Amino acid sequence: MRFMLLMIPRGYESAPAGIVPPVDRVAEMMKYNESLQQAGVLLALDGLHPPSMGARVSFAGGTPKVVDGPFAEAKECVGGYWVIQARSREEAIEWARRCPASEDETIEIRQVQEIDDFPADWQAAAAALPEMQTDIGQRA
Repeated sequence: MRFMLLMIPRGYESAPAGIVPPVDRVAEMMKYNESLQQAGVLLALDGLHPPSMGARVSFAGGTPKVVDGPFAEAKECVGGYWVIQARSREEAIEWARRCPASEDETIEIRQVQEIDDFPADWQAAAAALPEMQTDIGQRA
């Protein structure tokens, strides 16, 4: 099973462009990342720039509308993520518990949907998905 661990830092929804965490926090988080890698559970990880540098595309009325960040209605936002392979939800939770997060950070754990989680008609409609996932990053 794959799980996405979403880092939600309090206040990041209003962080200015160009903000970076303190070096000591980065070093501490890298130790955690290395433990995930050494255990063989880490599949992907990245930090995200704050919403002030982002955009949202909504589709009200069927017409795409772009709004640049920051987003006034945002109460919290994702600051980064890990994708891990775990045997169970409980194992994913245990990995999240080991993170050296501060009291202003929360980790949300979400299981990734696998094609086998869906009924046969859905799987048929998405038959190209596994190949598409394998090919990601393979084309220039």
